[in-house]
Amino acid sequence: MDTVFLNNQRIACSVKEVTPEAVKYTFPGEDVINSVYKNTVQKIIFKSGRVQTFAESTSFKEIKGVMDYEKVTITSVESEVKGLFKISDVSSKAKGTTVYSNQERVKDRAYRKIKIQAAMFGANIIYLSNQRTEGNKYGTYFTAGSTAETNLTGVAYSNTLPDFEKFKKLIGARTNFKAVERFQLGASDSDVSDEKVDKPFTIRNITNDNGVILIDGELKTEKIVFSFQVVNFDNSSFSIAYKYKGDAYNFTIAI
Repeated sequence: MDTVFLNNQRIACSVKEVTPEAVKYTFPGEDVINSVYKNTVQKIIFKSGRVQTFAESTSFKEIKGVMDYEKVTITSVESEVKGLFKISDVSSKAKGTTVYSNQERVKDRAYRKIKIQAAMFGANIIYLSNQRTEGNKYGTYFTAGSTAETNLTGVAYSNTLPDFEKFKKLIGARTNFKAVERFQLGASDSDVSDEKVDKPFTIRNITNDNGVILIDGELKTEKIVFSFQVVNFDNSSFSIAYKYKGDAYNFTIAI
């Protein structure tokens, strides 16, 4: 059989066709043609032994933490996110401080902020659905001036997700943990903040929402939060993320 290697599974099959957007195949003993988007395919090992890799998948970079935000890519082409996992809606706004602010620098700051927000949720690509940029407007005797401003909205995606079963096995029966680090990006902030914390974190339930790991629990900070998304994990810690009144948060939880 041929073997199709996806980001999260392997498929033993007979590959029928590779198109610009998809790989089409049939399962053993079946005639029905199935297809997967090329964005999700890492490689195909054909029964002849030939290996075909796909640039679409290898172009995605792994996001290990918030500060990997520079690895997040932005696209305005919807087909480039087909088949990927939707992580979160994202948005950012940047505004100049005076009417003499450099418009390109304001725009770059907005793009940086939306990448940071995506990385906080573990996403590595953003489909940008809307961009609005306004330049400096100088005031007159009758009207007030306004500074340069850029507003961005989009949807953050990832080509991989944390493994639900491995995460549950790692946590085991434990329910009480400590949050040890906090990243915060406010809607009006110019940059993400990072600080060490010591906050109790309690898990009540863990669910799998179409591959996204969600935790129903309690995090006691300045306000009590009850719902979180698991961003990533290793043997010593895991990261959770959530939004609250337009601000994005990412906490590192020690195991």
